[in-house]
Amino acid sequence: MSLQMKLSAITLDCPDPLALAAFYQQATGLEPHPKSDADFAGLNREDGLLIGFQRVDDYQAPSWPNPAVPQQLHLCFDVVDLDEAEARLLELGAGKSDHQPHEDKWRVLTDPAGHPFCIVRG
Repeated sequence: MSLQMKLSAITLDCPDPLALAAFYQQATGLEPHPKSDADFAGLNREDGLLIGFQRVDDYQAPSWPNPAVPQQLHLCFDVVDLDEAEARLLELGAGKSDHQPHEDKWRVLTDPAGHPFCIVRG
């Protein structure tokens, strides 16, 4: 008998949960979790998935692609237009990595806390 599991949450460490939640809320349109606070903030997706952001003292941002501070995890988001999505995310405070392995298919950006994430031509 196999175990049945449904992904219910993805949580990212960061120095400022409310600020990082605001960035992703503006980028995705997801609804803020009603119990978000300075130590843990979240965004709710209609199917029940929660993207969470938890405060970590002495947080160190990943140094992708240099493995000195590993990325540990990254998120990917499908977009219709890579250039348009990239421009909007940069306006919202994202950064763009100098290392772009397949810029015509996806872009590697970093959120305001330094987590790498990809936008993928969907």
